Amino acid sequence: MARGLDVLACFGAERPAMSLSDVAAAAGLARPTARRLLLTLEELGFVRSSGGLFQLTPKVLTLGMAYVGALGLWDIARPHMEGLVARTGESSSMAQLDGSDVVYVARVSVPKLIALRVEIGTRFPAVQTSQGKVLLAALPAVELEATLAVPSRAGLPAYIGRSPEQLRDELTEVRARGWALADEELAPGVRSVAVPVRDATGTVRAAMNVTVHAAETSVDRLLGEHLPLLLRTAGDVSAEWALWQSRPHVEVRRDPGGIVPA
Repeated sequence: MARGLDVLACFGAERPAMSLSDVAAAAGLARPTARRLLLTLEELGFVRSSGGLFQLTPKVLTLGMAYVGALGLWDIARPHMEGLVARTGESSSMAQLDGSDVVYVARVSVPKLIALRVEIGTRFPAVQTSQGKVLLAALPAVELEATLAVPSRAGLPAYIGRSPEQLRDELTEVRARGWALADEELAPGVRSVAVPVRDATGTVRAAMNVTVHAAETSVDRLLGEHLPLLLRTAGDVSAEWALWQSRPHVEVRRDPGGIVPA
């Protein structure tokens, strides 16, 4: 399973189609092993081949959407995020922590000339993003140390804008005030503020942000106008998600006579 997932992860926007040799090299596998995995994935419908090249199929989306759907979070968050975007005129995203990176699990965007392309599944180093700072600040000290020690898989150069001590001081401040700012730390011109999204137990499970272009929106405006709306939106999402989690969930099975509670 692990090697099959490695094969799927080889494909991306810059490598949408690859030969057997390309896949074997990218995944670090012998050609016969890569071939067996690709044939299995093709049989399962996750990969298609044509002219000696392999490509992913839309079925791979079911892997990620099953995760998001299981949380119930995206369906709950979407209308709230759409309302936030309508009020601010700026894009909003939701991300979760994966190792030392954040991975985007939801996004409502507006057409803006922002220097970064962001879509579902995009990952960035957590320490360079407002969402990442919120999620890191929520971790216990021992877990934070272990998380920061995990190498980033985002493919971006290491950030040298602050020392480890400065990062820890900033995370302490984020934890105390309940929001985080990233001011052109990820890319020039990109400025964002993020707040936590909590589950029914009060645990921080995700972070929601508002992203602006630095040339258009000052830090004062971002914090003075957009942050209060973001805090209210994240609070509404957290409350609705907690209510959803508190509902009884009944599993059903189908038998020849119809659908019967399991």
